[in-house]
Amino acid sequence: MIPRHRLEQIPFFAAFPRPALQVIADRAVERRFGIGDIIFRAGDSAAGLMVVLEGKVRVIRQAGMRSQVVHVERVGGTLGEVPIFAGGGYPATAVAAEPTVCAVIAREALVAAVKSKPEAAFVLLERLARRVRELVDRLDRTALRPVSARLAEFLMARADARRRAVIAIGMTQQQLAEELGTVREVVVRELHALRTAGLVRPLGGGRFEIVDATALRARAGDDSPTAQKEKSQTKPSPPAATGVGVAPRKTLSRRLPGR
Repeated sequence: MIPRHRLEQIPFFAAFPRPALQVIADRAVERRFGIGDIIFRAGDSAAGLMVVLEGKVRVIRQAGMRSQVVHVERVGGTLGEVPIFAGGGYPATAVAAEPTVCAVIAREALVAAVKSKPEAAFVLLERLARRVRELVDRLDRTALRPVSARLAEFLMARADARRRAVIAIGMTQQQLAEELGTVREVVVRELHALRTAGLVRPLGGGRFEIVDATALRARAGDDSPTAQKEKSQTKPSPPAATGVGVAPRKTLSRRLPGR
């Protein structure tokens, strides 16, 4: 069992009615994993619904020599919903990206929790619905856009999160390829293309400086308000009222803070 007060600190569990959560806490089992440990493999029989209590998990689908990150789960994230509710084995492989602790909840415990408080079923349904939406969003980002756009979006997301021009990839090139749904060779080629185009500058150790944020956003196909504002600021000044053309106004270098 896992103390209920510990589970209540996790948003997923906090959404359950208290009687249902007590049933889960009484039957849940805690499991610990080190960096790189396989939590489960595609095709394995489901041990139960897993909820991340600490750490980070990457869920990967492999086909031949190519790997694709299906989703990444941090604290409060769930694993194994599909086989728990639909039967069969896990559809993908889960790997601990950090020291990770998971709560494992058998199907029987979930059934008992729902019987104790039927409204608990809506918590599980909401999580399943959210998972479908996340997968559709990821499909849109990967299958419908070129790798160059996906890579540019990834780099800009890192820069926006830190609000700095200097960023760290935070993973190996192989892991980045899995995140983008491609192979390492393509990632290397696209990084080189960004460097040649003068959009980024490598600093070593997986660190890069964003040299031209506006151009990088354009390559990502970013329609965010920030990108639109930057685009509007680069437009030339309108001609003078006399009809005489005026040279475009010079704009400041479009660099992120931190230069």
